[in-house]
Amino acid sequence: MDKFFETTNTRMAGDERREQLCKIAMHLFSERGFRGTTTKEIANAAGVSEAVIFKHFSNKDELYASILDHKACSHPLSDPFAEIADKIEQKDDFGVFYGMALNALNHHKDDADFLRLMLHSALEGHDLARVFFDNFITYIYDFLGAYIRRRQEDGAFREVEPRVVVRAFIGMFVHHSLNNILWDKEQKLLKISNEEAAHEFAEILLRGIKNKKAKVKSKK
Repeated sequence: MDKFFETTNTRMAGDERREQLCKIAMHLFSERGFRGTTTKEIANAAGVSEAVIFKHFSNKDELYASILDHKACSHPLSDPFAEIADKIEQKDDFGVFYGMALNALNHHKDDADFLRLMLHSALEGHDLARVFFDNFITYIYDFLGAYIRRRQEDGAFREVEPRVVVRAFIGMFVHHSLNNILWDKEQKLLKISNEEAAHEFAEILLRGIKNKKAKVKSKK
């Protein structure tokens, strides 16, 4: 049996059981999608009856939606900039982009199921993908875009639409993660550590948007 699904029938507290069901459901949803996963399969993987699932969630949609709430509580989805707040305050441009890229790459590596789940959700047109986009992706564009605009006003960055910069930056590390998680798991095309990748992505971006008279702070 897959180690992920090694479960026991021991009695769990309500919150503990909900968390267990969310984790197992997320793994199955990430592999088969919402439509391709049944509550019976989730119950079997958790070692419980379907009745236990419906005790905690009124239906499969509610279970699916609760995964996002679970992730928001267990991972820094609500504020992806908290870990680099000091870099933002210091206007350490390299530190901001390096830190953001490294944190994202590490989270993708440690939690590939969630990335796959979001892809399935988007392809299936499920509301979960829209909620994630509205609550998380939009926030990243707004917050990071505002930082870029401030640095343009400081004369550090050249004039370019901030959201274009955000999209180019996110595109680098998301594409990198998707390659490693979906297509090139053995990293035959490009084998590089997350630290090295984050460093190069930050350098590439900053050398493209910096004001020619400004210096790029680099982390060696």
